[in-house]
Amino acid sequence: MTVHPHPASSQMIVLCGENGEAIGYRPKNRVHHRSTPLHLAFSSYVFDDRAHLLVTRRAHSKKTWPGVLTNSCCGHPQPTESLTEAVQRRIREELGITAYDTTLVLPSFSYRAEMTNGIVENELCPVYTVHTSTITPHLNPDEVSEAAWMPWTDFAAHVLDGTLAVSPWCKCQVEQLSLLGPTPAAWPTGDPNQLPHAAIR
Repeated sequence: MTVHPHPASSQMIVLCGENGEAIGYRPKNRVHHRSTPLHLAFSSYVFDDRAHLLVTRRAHSKKTWPGVLTNSCCGHPQPTESLTEAVQRRIREELGITAYDTTLVLPSFSYRAEMTNGIVENELCPVYTVHTSTITPHLNPDEVSEAAWMPWTDFAAHVLDGTLAVSPWCKCQVEQLSLLGPTPAAWPTGDPNQLPHAAIR
C-alpha cells in the first residue's frame, strides 16, 4: 500500500503558549525559521522484539537538521488529532510500517535548538515508544534518507559518549531515557497528566 502524506503546505501546526496551552494554528511550512514559535510535536522510538531501535537519517531536503542521524520518527499532531494518533500516522507515512503498543514515556519533554544558519526548533515534544513486527521499512524519501536497526544499549552508549552524532533533541532524549533503565520494554509509562495542555484531549 502506498501512503500519500499531506503536503507541508496543508498541514497545520498547534502553536502553544508559555504554559503549554494551545493558542492558535499555523501552516507547517510557515513555522520553522529564525523566530520559530513554541509549538506541539512528538518524538518516537520504534523497537522490534529484540529491543533493537530503528535509527533513521533525516532526508537531505529537510529544512531542519537535514541529513542528521536521529530517532525513529518525529512529527506534529494535526489540530483535531491526539498525539498517539499522530505518532501512528507519521510512522506509517515516513517509515511505511504499522505501529502498536504506542506508550508515552517522557510526557513533559521540551527543547529549543538552533542550527548554524539560524533556523530554530522550539517544541513541546512528548516522547513515545512504539513496537512493530515489520522488519523492513518502506521509507518516504522526502522524510528519511536511510534507516537501520541497532541494539538500544549500543545506540544509547554511543550517543552518551559522543561517538555517535545525532540531532540535538535525540541526544537530550537519550540522556533522559537512559535514566529509566537499560530495557525499553520495562520503562514506566509516563503520566498523561504531565502532557502539555495543548496535547490533552
